[in-house]
Amino acid sequence: MTFSAGAQTSEKEVIAEKGDGIYVLLRKHGLEPTENFRAFIKLNKDKLKPDNGLLIGKTYLLPLIKRDTVVTAKDISIKDSIPIILVSKPKDSIVVPEIETITNSLFGEKHKVFPKESETLKGAVYYLISGHGGPDPGAIETYAGKLISEDEYAYDVTLRLARKLLANGAKVYIIIKDKNDGIRDKRVLEVDYDEVYYPNHSISLNQKLRLRERTKVVNKLYLKHKGAYQRLIVTHIDSRSKGKNIDVFFYHHQKSKSGKKLAQNIHNTFKKKYAKHQPNRTYSGTVSSRSLYVIKNTLPAMVYIELGNIKNKKDQRRILNWENREALAKWFYEGLLVDFKERNN
Repeated sequence: MTFSAGAQTSEKEVIAEKGDGIYVLLRKHGLEPTENFRAFIKLNKDKLKPDNGLLIGKTYLLPLIKRDTVVTAKDISIKDSIPIILVSKPKDSIVVPEIETITNSLFGEKHKVFPKESETLKGAVYYLISGHGGPDPGAIETYAGKLISEDEYAYDVTLRLARKLLANGAKVYIIIKDKNDGIRDKRVLEVDYDEVYYPNHSISLNQKLRLRERTKVVNKLYLKHKGAYQRLIVTHIDSRSKGKNIDVFFYHHQKSKSGKKLAQNIHNTFKKKYAKHQPNRTYSGTVSSRSLYVIKNTLPAMVYIELGNIKNKKDQRRILNWENREALAKWFYEGLLVDFKERNN
């Protein structure tokens, strides 16, 4: 004959470590967070922060652990009616690490919450400018009877790059932004004119003022972070004759060694990617200096990137496919990562 019974162990004291929250601490010690959260708060209410946060180095009590036991007939003494209860040895608990996430509403509902991947870029500061915006959509073309514009596609690639940089510990300033668009996984991105510049200013109608606005913002932030590793990435889409197919190419300031190295590191990443994914095709993207307003007047080392020719059908296929835009952002990130790792060389 067997009988089911329940038993409890004594409360256990644990010390909170850096990175611990209640859920992490409970999982770390083999407890189901959703079942034990309230009990933990009740036991430790005088040791918690107002938001139920833990204090590093503080000792906390874990809730009692209930364990199933089995009592058999031979465990019951014939001489008296008090049973001897044998507590079964608990199985090893599998600790599931809590995944840290980041939230940024600029990336849109589908993409706004994403996992923290690493702290690889901790200490790096990036300024991301997608070309044109607001009253100026940049180069315009018609695709499948619909209007497509340079600023929408440059912005989408920029957001994807920003997300990757943030996921790996960098501080990122998105200088031109649109609170309604987000990252869009579709081919035709609707043209609008509601982009603003950081932190939330209307973009001027006058072209020179537009360039001065974004330049002034970047320079002001650069001085704020003086001494840190800082880089500016500007993304545009070129507009040439429809017959001109061009690969991604890069500009830098003529006198900036760091800017040239930055452009070359991303360029080298693209050469390696093309050699791997398109071995029968030669990558023809170039690196050169140019005296454009933003290149000449911004303080951080910078790279100015042209993603292709919006008027060319082959380039359109590359730019309109959202998976290609994701790949572009990933390759830019990998080139930026190389540059960051070589910063002291």
